[in-house]
Amino acid sequence: MTSTLSPAIPPAVPPAVPPVVAAALVCLASAAAAARQPGTLVEPHPAIVDAPRHTTTAQGRPGDPVNVALVGSDEDLHRALAAAGWYAADPITLETSVRIAADVVLAKPYPHAPVSDLYLFGRKQDAAFEQPVGNSPKQRHHVRFWRTRAVDGTGAPLWLGAATFDERVEISRTTGGVTHRIGADVDRERNKILLDAHHGGAVDIFYWMDRFHDRREGRNGGGDPYHTDGRLAVGILDARR
Repeated sequence: MTSTLSPAIPPAVPPAVPPVVAAALVCLASAAAAARQPGTLVEPHPAIVDAPRHTTTAQGRPGDPVNVALVGSDEDLHRALAAAGWYAADPITLETSVRIAADVVLAKPYPHAPVSDLYLFGRKQDAAFEQPVGNSPKQRHHVRFWRTRAVDGTGAPLWLGAATFDERVEISRTTGGVTHRIGADVDRERNKILLDAHHGGAVDIFYWMDRFHDRREGRNGGGDPYHTDGRLAVGILDARR
């Protein structure tokens, strides 16, 4: 597994992204290349060495794949996602569960809608963020993050994330509540995190961990299929400080 700075647009840039937005990823890679020679190896965060590749459900089934990571403090993470136009997800309570179900039916916006719990390191996500699509929480971009105990030379932890797109909702046969179905192209969501964080001014440098995933296809805990190019994207938050 190697880490490289790439000046090229990754193959999974969303096809719906306008050319001017797609070009931003070139600028992002160019900023990284300006800091270090393109194609040279970079020192990965120490937590990546033993990083888990997949989340798990509460029942222990494989969940969504880990596909993005950010390096920085808790404050850096929340500030970066807020500046990028993402909302922190509300915790799951009876009130928020009822609200998301009602807002899906009534097509009402709920930008802080809760997300279901997934697990990494034996614990549920430390933070979750989302970006609504339209006026209903039935479609949204969202990402869960877990903080690593290991830190790098600057004392910054690694936030391992699983970014996916909720494309529709169904009523769960087991809980009777609302459950989301994810889109198969998880690389698209990984790339969106980087683009949005760059546009928000939080990320100028990133690198790819090649062959992070050996398997390029799979299914999450809800049985939804996904595919990936196998790479982990790692962004450095607030690197210019």
